[in-house]
Amino acid sequence: MKKITVRNLTVTAMLSAAAGVLMLLHLNLPFLPSFLSFDVADLPALLASFALGPVYGVTVCLMKNLLHILLHSSHTMAVGELSNFILSSAFVFTAGAMYKRKKTRKNAIISAVAGAAVSACVGVFSNYFLIYPLYGLVYHYSRAMILGMYQVILPSVSNMWQALLIFNLPFTFIKGLCSAVIAFLIYKPLSPVLKGKIQ
Repeated sequence: MKKITVRNLTVTAMLSAAAGVLMLLHLNLPFLPSFLSFDVADLPALLASFALGPVYGVTVCLMKNLLHILLHSSHTMAVGELSNFILSSAFVFTAGAMYKRKKTRKNAIISAVAGAAVSACVGVFSNYFLIYPLYGLVYHYSRAMILGMYQVILPSVSNMWQALLIFNLPFTFIKGLCSAVIAFLIYKPLSPVLKGKIQ
């Protein structure tokens, strides 16, 4: 982790605020269950991870979800935010840690794709073993009820593993790639500001 400085903390706070705002700007897509929404709120965390280091990226992930709980009055009893934190952290930590080893444009692309893939895979297991059981405790949803939300869109889905592999895995991967594409477009001009190297 880079040396903690006032500038790094300030940049992290600003990126966390931006991520919190982006988290509110989400879309529900008709070909996905309603609890899967699309946003690019991982973008500021990815920028932090590339510019300052993976721990700062994870910090942005944590702060954006805390802000969402405090300011948006979470309708998921913080279970949704927990899921978001797990997946976002897996994405930006993997990408940032790989990029830190070799800071080239090519490796940045490889790192972001790897981060999105890790996040997608982590999401399958975290949803199955942690998040969906927590939804069951909070809302008294059975696995059958959650599976039914997938079957409304694709009736041939027969079990939860299949649902997660068909819906969640590619969705999480593509969502990560979208944030990565935007990051590549804006990272270079923003890099001096993020790193405090303005001449």
